[in-house]
Amino acid sequence: MMDFQSSKQAHSNFQPKHAVQACAPASQVGQWLIPTDLDAKPVMAEEVLKGMKQQQVVLLGEQHDSAEDHRWQLHMLSQLHSQHANMAVGFEMFPRRLQGVLNRWVAGELSESEFRKQSEWDQVWGYEWDQYAPLFHYARMNRMPMLALNVERSLVSVVGQSGWDAVPLAQREGVTTPAAPQPAYLNALKSVFGMHGEKKIDEAAFNRFVQAQTVWDRAMAMVIADHLKQHPQAQVVGIMGSGHVRNGYGVAHQLKSLGVERTGLLMTWEHTDACHALGDGLADAIYLAQSPKNNPPRMGVGIDELPQAQGLKVTSITPGSIAEAAELKLGDVIVEVAGQAAKNFAVLRTAIQRQSPGTWLPLKVKREDKDLELIARFPVQP
Repeated sequence: MMDFQSSKQAHSNFQPKHAVQACAPASQVGQWLIPTDLDAKPVMAEEVLKGMKQQQVVLLGEQHDSAEDHRWQLHMLSQLHSQHANMAVGFEMFPRRLQGVLNRWVAGELSESEFRKQSEWDQVWGYEWDQYAPLFHYARMNRMPMLALNVERSLVSVVGQSGWDAVPLAQREGVTTPAAPQPAYLNALKSVFGMHGEKKIDEAAFNRFVQAQTVWDRAMAMVIADHLKQHPQAQVVGIMGSGHVRNGYGVAHQLKSLGVERTGLLMTWEHTDACHALGDGLADAIYLAQSPKNNPPRMGVGIDELPQAQGLKVTSITPGSIAEAAELKLGDVIVEVAGQAAKNFAVLRTAIQRQSPGTWLPLKVKREDKDLELIARFPVQP
């Protein structure tokens, strides 16, 4: 599944329900906070690092399209490395079949252009290379093992469409059955799954959705746990979407079921967003960041690639987004974007990134037995 959402909601739709005031004034950008049930308490960076030193794993949650998040991750990776020399860094961005390419990059055998090409970046991930590249260079410069945490998107998509039990053992990429999700995770996922106004949730479809999320979490946790089994004194830093990090519901929960008990959770938080009553356990600490004012356009839609390049199935729509205004619906299949066949997510992402404020993006969509032509209108910036 790939998200083309606003930076605040990409990969992390679980927002506090009772937040009512901004987290902090602009003067406090750069402050660390510990979220609690009643408020968010300031904490010194030294205390955050001290707490992370004792962890086997530190997960750095990101919004994939946020350059500020990636700069923060690089800063954190450097600081964590300074207090734990035996370190590996795992990336959600790469499926495990590309582990050999990551090994050759770290060993200094590939140029940056060769690494980008051989890692199939534009096909398997597609977000801004230049934002992630400093992390890759830091790992290479320090000969830090890079771990390919992910599985093929097609596996997660098949689970979402047919369920885990329907996937033949040979096609599971070595992923074992995930630990059962916590009730609170189910509630959070249900709020996401039903956030578009359906009167009644399709329980079978929801169960497949949950299975897809937990398989995704399990796959990444297994790579981390396997590395720690081979290198018991190591620490692994995980670079992944904040939806896999929040509240410890995702990767941390699966790690615990695999015997990895000590996992630290760190994320950024937009300083203008509310942080009152974030909830105890959201993360060990959150870092107040300020997003650039001129962000590229966002459409507000999550999609799954269909097999044999049959199109992009709409799996989520952000309320109030461009996608909602274009009257896209859950289950729609986008077959063309600006006249180009929507054979993979990169086609849609590239088209969105090229849109200027005030322009229109034509879409051809299949909805059940109907062929529709919709227009995504990107608003003029104030």
